[in-house]
Amino acid sequence: MLAGCTSGSASPDGGTATPDDSTPPTGGVFPASQVDPLVEALPQESVGDVPTMRLADGLVPPTNKWFSGLVFGDAPMPVFPYPISFQLTDDGVAAGMPQPVTSPTAIVGPALPDVTLDLGATESVVSAYDEVSVTVEHRDGDAVLGHTVVAQGSPTVSYTAASAQTDTLGAAVTAAGDGRGTIEVGDSTWGVVVDGGTLDGTSVDLDEGGSVVLVAIPAGASSEQVSTVLDAAASPLAGVATSWSSSGEGDDAVTTTELAYATAAGGDTLVVAAPHQGQTAKVSGCTDTGLRYETVYGTVPLAVGSSLTFDAPTTAPAASLDLGSLTDEQKTAVGEQLTKDVAALPTFAADTYFGGKSLYRASMLWQLAVQLGDDESAATLKETIVDELDLWTDPAGCETRDQECFVYDPAVKGVVGKAVSFGSEEFNDHYFHYGYFLYAAGVMAADDPELAERWQPVMDLLAADIASGAQNGSFPDRRAFDPYWSHSWASGYSPFADGNNQESSSEAVTAYSGLALWAAASGDAALGDEASWMLSAETQSALAYYVAPDLSDPVFEGFDHEVVSLNWGGKRDYATWFSAEPSAIAGIQLIPLSPTSIGYLGSEPAGGAEKVDALVAEAAPDGFAGALGDYVLMYSALAGPDAAASALTTLEALPDTAIDNGNSRSYAMAYILAAGAASAG
Repeated sequence: MLAGCTSGSASPDGGTATPDDSTPPTGGVFPASQVDPLVEALPQESVGDVPTMRLADGLVPPTNKWFSGLVFGDAPMPVFPYPISFQLTDDGVAAGMPQPVTSPTAIVGPALPDVTLDLGATESVVSAYDEVSVTVEHRDGDAVLGHTVVAQGSPTVSYTAASAQTDTLGAAVTAAGDGRGTIEVGDSTWGVVVDGGTLDGTSVDLDEGGSVVLVAIPAGASSEQVSTVLDAAASPLAGVATSWSSSGEGDDAVTTTELAYATAAGGDTLVVAAPHQGQTAKVSGCTDTGLRYETVYGTVPLAVGSSLTFDAPTTAPAASLDLGSLTDEQKTAVGEQLTKDVAALPTFAADTYFGGKSLYRASMLWQLAVQLGDDESAATLKETIVDELDLWTDPAGCETRDQECFVYDPAVKGVVGKAVSFGSEEFNDHYFHYGYFLYAAGVMAADDPELAERWQPVMDLLAADIASGAQNGSFPDRRAFDPYWSHSWASGYSPFADGNNQESSSEAVTAYSGLALWAAASGDAALGDEASWMLSAETQSALAYYVAPDLSDPVFEGFDHEVVSLNWGGKRDYATWFSAEPSAIAGIQLIPLSPTSIGYLGSEPAGGAEKVDALVAEAAPDGFAGALGDYVLMYSALAGPDAAASALTTLEALPDTAIDNGNSRSYAMAYILAAGAASAG
């Protein structure tokens, strides 16, 4: 719920993304001067088929965005600028107010064409975007008719005419003043505000530069509240600038996100805070309208203001488990298993997902060997890992082989592994894949500057692929990360009627943990600051929407599970892409249980022992041998020392086939012991 209003902008002093595509900043994370020579050193190749793109010339293709479905594929898909839905029609646009419907396994709010605006368009393309808003240019042949802007956190659809024209609304309008009216469609009410033109029935006559704004009015609004909403919607939205900062120390450290909503007139607009932003959410100069929207993510407030700020507790990345509380006997037991795991080290996989997991798994074994003083195992592991990372980080590797190497896709703009997996050639899951590489490289090069320097050209490209922040032209800024939702979107092209989606919140946290560790190892302070913000935000949303969601809102009545494992723009599912097993549905929110995870999964917002016990009971009713069940078992240790002792006993009897290929028995043992100790403290 919205906490309150501020008298002005918070003006964080961290990184900033501008709401237009004008002159790019000269600094920032991975500017063109740094990235261009690295990109040129890679082979240039589109590994997958280049998709159809509805995109203006000169723009970097916006993969993995909440609005990617507007851009890619043979036909545009609906998108979800929260709290509304938006879609392109054959001749204009349509918008709706999704109505949540809850079942035991899903909360669904599909896109609706409540209100339509016929512009006479024959073509529509994305002509500008930032991380929160998108601008669509509507054309009739070669003539530009006008532009529509929609944004996360805005219940408005803003159209501005490029020339004098007459447009047509798809439903009858009840007049509500000069140039203003309302439209009733089923249970939904939409407001219409015309500036620089006239509104007559369903006809909208616009002068050049005139605008029409459609706005979703929450249920139960009084005539006075409707007037307030229409007043605030009068100036069309132009874009949203994102900035961030950090403050405080220790347990009081927070990262702050500010989203500044710019309008054509420069004044206030309507702003909706997302549920995870909680009691820290503030709208500058705001008026709380007293109105609320019911959505698939809960009931949320509508306010009037110019910017939205919110905090997340700072999450610190961890390169290794804290084994300080282990007894000598426990260290010996872990060490004996470590020796077996090193002797049985499997061949590293050749694609970017399983290859990254292989490297991450081995780097965690190396950390254990170093911590336990097993010099022989540490030396063996380091030699193996370094050789493998040397292979992957050869910029010219793909000139001589078809695996364990990267190319640059000059059409879709990004780094792609030649051996693909899970649609990585379509830009799916890049941050999941590359996070494992960055974690492993960050761990191995932390105290070895020579390795960091050797790997940096390609590792920086993997980091730039998911975390650029300087409009460098080679990559979209923060490819998958959504600063409004504080989490990432996994699908590259998003060919879905329910919008984009994310499943593995845990691998997203691992990605930005790895990014932070690599930033530290390579000495990139700007990247480290950005990674800290993204990691802290992603951690907060992982708890709020996936692992420990607050399902007390009446909207969720009837949903019958502990986790929400697959979140979309327009629905939320208890499901996975790959398995219906309860252990997989929970486990995908836990994998790989990196050292960083103990901190956030053991935090107060994660729900404590009661939540751990409930999730484990749901995920492993018949034991832990199911898909990703080893991670559920490890997670169970966060319920306390007794649970950790029980988990160790269960782990001992768990067959090798039940240990995930990104995990090892010795790491699982160490994690359980460290988690049990942390939960006791």
